[in-house]
Amino acid sequence: MGHVTVKVSGRDYKLSCADGEEDHLAALGSHFAAKADDLAAAIGTMSEPRLLLMAGLQIADELFAARAGTSDDPRFTALAARVEALAALLEGQVA
Repeated sequence: MGHVTVKVSGRDYKLSCADGEEDHLAALGSHFAAKADDLAAAIGTMSEPRLLLMAGLQIADELFAARAGTSDDPRFTALAARVEALAALLEGQVA
């Protein structure tokens, strides 16, 4: 079992993943943290749950745009496929 620590807004979150998925999970965590940091810089102080929700919604919006083929950035299509694969992997671990 692999382990990754993701830092979001100065707080560490320790996550587990399948062996070999550490780099991928770290990259996803970095993407999420960047969204949260951008939001905090643009909006200012807000509660942690609200910040995490808003960052998650922004990423969900990117995913929906990629699925619909409305994204101008082809990286989103690849990112959407990777997020779905990771979600399937994590769902298998939870069951």
